[in-house]
Amino acid sequence: MPREPRSAATARRLTSAALSCWGLEEMADDCALVVTELVANAVRHARRGAIRVVVERTAVRTVRVAVADFSRALPLLCESGEEAEEGRGLFLVAALATGWGTDERRWGKIVWADLGEPQ
Repeated sequence: MPREPRSAATARRLTSAALSCWGLEEMADDCALVVTELVANAVRHARRGAIRVVVERTAVRTVRVAVADFSRALPLLCESGEEAEEGRGLFLVAALATGWGTDERRWGKIVWADLGEPQ
């Protein structure tokens, strides 16, 4: 997808469609928030004009959402002040996910989050 803010809406629709196919609609809100945050981080911090969004079912009740981009800069949980208007995205991801992380690649990275039952 294009590395543009509007891609977050496309990623949410993709995630919702996958969850619906798998009968996991109850996870839709949390997955939508997580994929939105991951896309927002890639749009803000990555290089080049494209990102890749992946939604996969890794267990019966577990879904992984991931965003790949061409930046090798790793995401960091940052302390945000009470008045800050941004910087809380990864805290939300960490709070909603059963696990999250970054897989480094020669060309960039994949930031992922698992939602649902812990494996």
